Amino acid sequence: QVRFEESGGDLVQSGGSLRLSCAALGTIFWYNTMAWYRQAPGKERELVASITTGGETNLLDAVKGRFTISRDGARNKVYLQMNNLKPEDTAVYYCDTAPSKNHWGQGTQVTVSA
Repeated sequence: QVRFEESGGDLVQSGGSLRLSCAALGTIFWYNTMAWYRQAPGKERELVASITTGGETNLLDAVKGRFTISRDGARNKVYLQMNNLKPEDTAVYYCDTAPSKNHWGQGTQVTVSA
């Protein structure tokens, strides 16, 4: 059974930082590109960052230079380091494979105040 558990979201001021964690339960982590997605109120879910099994990363233009994605194979975890947060980063953040296989967990809420 595949399940992802996201954590680390919080309310922060503009310019602040957060580190999100995703625990991947099951072997899917070992063989797939992993990604962070986000969904803001009234908007569609979008892919924010992805990382291949080999460590190659890809980032949404809006977060380049501010966000970093990484993965820890020993712990089956994927991280999203978010720096210089902006109000437009406010969303629920989810992890899944890329492309998504719709293994959506509860997500973690990130709220950035102006």
